[in-house]
Amino acid sequence: MNVVYTTSSAVGCCFKRRQLPSRRTREPSAEYRRERERLEPYEKLARAVIQLRMRLTQEQLAGRIGTTASAISHLESGQHMPSMETLRKLAHASGGHLLVGFEVPGEAAKDRELVAI
Repeated sequence: MNVVYTTSSAVGCCFKRRQLPSRRTREPSAEYRRERERLEPYEKLARAVIQLRMRLTQEQLAGRIGTTASAISHLESGQHMPSMETLRKLAHASGGHLLVGFEVPGEAAKDRELVAI
């Protein structure tokens, strides 16, 4: 950390001021990294929802699943996890199905079973 001497014209004296690294060069805090890791699955899901409704407006999608455009916007923000029922409605609104499965460490992907809901 650098120390910079600055002159204050209001009082006409010199004082020491710490110069912090710029935001761009600082490492993110552990708390920030934990929060990014926590939100990552929600953000991935939000991107999938946005991709799903590419030819629809938020209002049109909301009408198809019986909710509000505000709720769709909230979902697309990537800040929370929707319910399984909301995900099922989204899939059905696009003419598809919600696929659910479990990934178990050490189990081969070919042995994984997906269930259409």
